[in-house]
Amino acid sequence: MNFQPLLHLRRHATTLKLKPVHTLRTLVRSVASKPQLTQITDNVQRGNYSTLNEKDVAYFEQLLGKSQVLTDDLEGYNTCFLKRIYGNSKLVLKPGSTAEVSAILRHCNERKLAVCPQGGNTGLVGGSVPICDEIVLSMQRLNKVISVDEVTGIAVVEAGCILENFDQRAREVGLTVPIDLGAKASCHIGGNVSTNAGGVRVVRYGNLHGSVLGVEAVLANGQVLDLMSDFKKDNTGYHMKHLFIGSEGTLGVVTKLAMLCPHTSKAVNVAFLGLNSFEDVLKTFVSAKRNLGEILSSCELIDERALNTALDQFKFLNSPISGYPFYMLIETLGSNSMHDEEKMNEFIQEGMSKGEIQDGTITAEPGKVQELWKIREMVPLGLIEKSFCFKYDISLPLRDFYNIVNVMRERCGPLATVVCGYGHLGDSNLHLNISCEKFNDKIYKCVEPFVYEYTAKLKGSISAEHGIGFLKKDYLKYSKNAVAISWMRDMKNMFDPNGILNPYKMLN
Repeated sequence: MNFQPLLHLRRHATTLKLKPVHTLRTLVRSVASKPQLTQITDNVQRGNYSTLNEKDVAYFEQLLGKSQVLTDDLEGYNTCFLKRIYGNSKLVLKPGSTAEVSAILRHCNERKLAVCPQGGNTGLVGGSVPICDEIVLSMQRLNKVISVDEVTGIAVVEAGCILENFDQRAREVGLTVPIDLGAKASCHIGGNVSTNAGGVRVVRYGNLHGSVLGVEAVLANGQVLDLMSDFKKDNTGYHMKHLFIGSEGTLGVVTKLAMLCPHTSKAVNVAFLGLNSFEDVLKTFVSAKRNLGEILSSCELIDERALNTALDQFKFLNSPISGYPFYMLIETLGSNSMHDEEKMNEFIQEGMSKGEIQDGTITAEPGKVQELWKIREMVPLGLIEKSFCFKYDISLPLRDFYNIVNVMRERCGPLATVVCGYGHLGDSNLHLNISCEKFNDKIYKCVEPFVYEYTAKLKGSISAEHGIGFLKKDYLKYSKNAVAISWMRDMKNMFDPNGILNPYKMLN
């Protein structure tokens, strides 16, 4: 499917030429200098944990082998993705099996040594890095795709498998992993599950609570909890697997999971549209749901400032259209290309005839589809490439989805260099970004806790898909009432009575 003249969409002869894209971690490490220890800057009181000693190190070396016990050059493990959190861990352990994870946690629990589970370390709330001197439990070696069943659509995979590698293996038998993130080349599927990551296709496949059929998790005392399942319908007692989806390593360490993977679609269409107002964005979204129906897979919003920042930072990107306050990226996945193209054409033609869609481009060519998605994926990186950025991942009612961006522009004024919004319109998940030349207390107090108070007044969620981690732990009260938080603490104490699993996060 080429660009459609019958819709009067603008033709573009220039093909986007993409340079090799660095991994997310590489790009972020170039942004800022090494921060001070978070324990000091945030006045964190170290928990009543034991101190690592030579006997502990010797035990781990005997268990894992010396090459998998790291004591030097640990900066990458101590630094969060956004370089806002910096821990002081002296030891990184890299187990290669569930049995080794079990032995590590059993020893740490008996010795009362705090542990920080870590996957690809691409999180945005400081949930995967130590705050004080916790032992880092790296899942990098638990990276196997154990099985992918073409008939049932069920895949079994270890927690440390990189999401993109998992998806490539699934595609070999005609399946696809139902979660897609900009960090897919670096993030681990276990980390995705542990944070209940969302991504760009929640509108099609739903959250991970529906896709994950079972998990294997190691508890703080080393006990292995086998909650694996090969069935979507398993109505036997409590669904304990759900406790670990989104628990951010505070209840146990996920080591393996079973996931239901849909079949890959034969027909993929992507439209990149320009619109004059957020009112037109909402009308276009309603039209997309009505006219595209079962084939609608993604509905993304990017405002002009977010797009222009990415284009300024990454010269290899070229937007096919420009000059509009809002842009939408809409994707369809189906099985009949002619049918899907016809539905997409009718949807866009209707929007243009009503004056809701001003301009755009549509394509079904795989290369061009990837180029359009690359624009969306590079937006968050463009905002942190050369400046400090406050990033907020919130769910808001659709009618109020974008208002907070305008409110924060007025509130921050000249303190901010860029205030913009983009995100998953299809599931009400806005990524609010406030950039400044460098972190300073004045703009910090201007932004927090106001963003969370504003979100709470609208009965939104302070975390749509990134979790709570360290950065949001003091704001959980804006989305959960005191009774719910009390029950969460009780569950934490039951699963981890010594509090060794990912301390200083979420609840404490």
